[in-house]
Amino acid sequence: MREAMEMPGPDEIAALFTGADGSYRFARWGRPIVPIVFGVDAATLTVVKGATEAVVAMAGARMAETDMEIGANLMIFFFRDWQELLEVPNLDQMIDGLQDVVARLDDAGANQYRTFRFDKDGAIRACFCFIRMDAALDEVPADTIALNLAVQMILTWGDKAFAGHAPLAQAQGVAVVRPDVAAVIRAAYDPVMPAVANDASHALRLAARVAAGGAQA
Repeated sequence: MREAMEMPGPDEIAALFTGADGSYRFARWGRPIVPIVFGVDAATLTVVKGATEAVVAMAGARMAETDMEIGANLMIFFFRDWQELLEVPNLDQMIDGLQDVVARLDDAGANQYRTFRFDKDGAIRACFCFIRMDAALDEVPADTIALNLAVQMILTWGDKAFAGHAPLAQAQGVAVVRPDVAAVIRAAYDPVMPAVANDASHALRLAARVAAGGAQA
């Protein structure tokens, strides 16, 4: 029998939510998630929405048909060239400094970018995800891209949270969320936990919830 993956401790969890500047910043969604996807065919749309639904259900969060304030609050864009974003109507009103962002990402050869918007209490109110389908991503199955995307948008992970290892694993040839990452997501959405935290002591509470969940499994 395969040995169970070791669950992360407080220091490992703190690293997941620590930015490049060393600050701890955690936030989860404070409202139901309403996705809309641009630039894909019907089959890929189904895959992306399915992956989003799976991660939202795993977290214990909620989805809805519409957000009363902004309609869709999870906007996902697939495209081939960063410059295409400059042609999207009204996107510059939603993304501050869009032209500079596009220039920076283009120069870096980036193929993904995410930015969040927050409500007055600091919980996530919207997320914009951009995926440039370059040669590298063309080789990645759609379900893997979609599931990775869903994991990345469910919490405000730190800049280098998954620099050393991806949040996904393979199970019988199918992409799945790594058990340790899934445990952190579930703990983060535990109703007893705060929706926002800016102190690393929060990682101690998350670790306790992860350990409790592992003991019950």
